[in-house]
Amino acid sequence: MRLVYIANIRLPTEKAHGIQIMKMCEAFAEKGIDVELLVPARRNDLMDDPFEFYGIKRIFRIKKLPCLDILRFDFAKAGFLISTFTFLSATKIYLAFRNYDVLYARERLVGIFFTNYILEIHSLPMRINRFFRWFLRRSRFLAVITKYAKEKLVVEGIPAEKIMVLPDAVDLSEFNPAISKEEARKKLNLPLNKKIVLYTGSFLFYGWKGIGSLLEAGKLLNDNFLLVLVGGHPWEIKKIEELSPPSNVLLVPYQKHGIIPYYLKSADIFVLPNEKGEEISERYTSPLKLFEYMASKRPIVSSDLPSLREVLTDKEALFFEAGNSGDLATAIQKISGNPELSDQLSYNAYEKVKEYTWDKRAKKILMEISKSYANSK
Repeated sequence: MRLVYIANIRLPTEKAHGIQIMKMCEAFAEKGIDVELLVPARRNDLMDDPFEFYGIKRIFRIKKLPCLDILRFDFAKAGFLISTFTFLSATKIYLAFRNYDVLYARERLVGIFFTNYILEIHSLPMRINRFFRWFLRRSRFLAVITKYAKEKLVVEGIPAEKIMVLPDAVDLSEFNPAISKEEARKKLNLPLNKKIVLYTGSFLFYGWKGIGSLLEAGKLLNDNFLLVLVGGHPWEIKKIEELSPPSNVLLVPYQKHGIIPYYLKSADIFVLPNEKGEEISERYTSPLKLFEYMASKRPIVSSDLPSLREVLTDKEALFFEAGNSGDLATAIQKISGNPELSDQLSYNAYEKVKEYTWDKRAKKILMEISKSYANSK
């Protein structure tokens, strides 16, 4: 089977969707699928080879296709649409001269040029207009990452049997480096005598990530705790530093994917501080960091939101009221002072995450593809 994956992204990218797409292509290829990933040839400050950047096996092909790259000129939405349209036009021409069996996409506008594709959706607009509904109906089936996304699409008239719910996943082998917590800290120049509370991911670009609440919680924790935030862009770090964060906060710029397991190994507690009030945070997110946390055998303190409750229960995490920095600080202190609870939550989370691997996710999609094509004959 030949599968063409269309992703309208800059590659490589420091954003999480880059590793998600590369991991899925790798997982498909490991199942014996002939995979080609098509991405636009956009200007990119990251010049690394994508396979080396993400630590991905070189078992599928990546093709960069031309597009009118005007995103960097600040044309906002119009620039994005022009760039997308020209990339998809080039994709249509490129595939007109090639054979393929399955078209898989992370770009909803692919429906302008193609039909019978598999569309993976990671967010939904507040209102689904008729054009978006038309794109959905032109697909063979849809893959969404939360059950709430499926419920919304069903309300919009998309048949339930056409929608798969597939949360994100993790590669378990990557998140257990063969070093101790102390060795990891020495490698990263982190203090040995602190309780490290770790957050990984974007800082301020997405306000609903909850960095504000986490910084406020830091003010309520004593100096025995060190909040380590990993993944910020330089402008995000500069903006936070201008706000004079508490002295027990360490801001670390974006790190390549292969370094993150060492930060996770160095930590005592992981935190998911997502805010309430935005639909993507409450209903549609399935953060990669969640599964990486679970795979790293440390206790998780999490906002109590429906999106996160789809994976976590009280057996795998200690929940706090989203947006309540005092409740977050209390949860951190509670888990720090209760080794038995910490160990039990860590163990339960690790056992559960074994069901959320890229391999199993790819297998479910390929089974649905086989069933879909069999039913169409």
